[in-house]
Amino acid sequence: MPRGFAVPAAALLASTGLLASTALLAAVPASAATHGASRAGDVCFWTAAGQHGSSWCYTPPGYTEVPEFLHDKAASFRSNADTAVYAIDWGRGTCYARLIRAHDLADNWPWGARLDGVADTMMGCEVG
Repeated sequence: MPRGFAVPAAALLASTGLLASTALLAAVPASAATHGASRAGDVCFWTAAGQHGSSWCYTPPGYTEVPEFLHDKAASFRSNADTAVYAIDWGRGTCYARLIRAHDLADNWPWGARLDGVADTMMGCEVG
């Protein structure tokens, strides 16, 4: 009986996990918001003051919900966008919008405790 090549189970699992994660990354559209990489045109939010901690970036146009780890937990932001965007807070029977000017930043941003989403318009929300 011929003998086959033995592959340790851990190596097999690691290689299939790598293939699965590579396939998943390839499936993410290029226009999706990036996680932590600040590029021209992005508005990035961090979980800690001074642009530290976990981060996520929004690229206009349109509306995008922030990821759960940042929902109501943004402590700082930096805009590299050439246009204004709006931080959106859904709650209390209405929505509120907070202007983020082009190329603005805040190292200690109290309003980030309300952050639910980001948009390139006020979306009919009240000024918050």
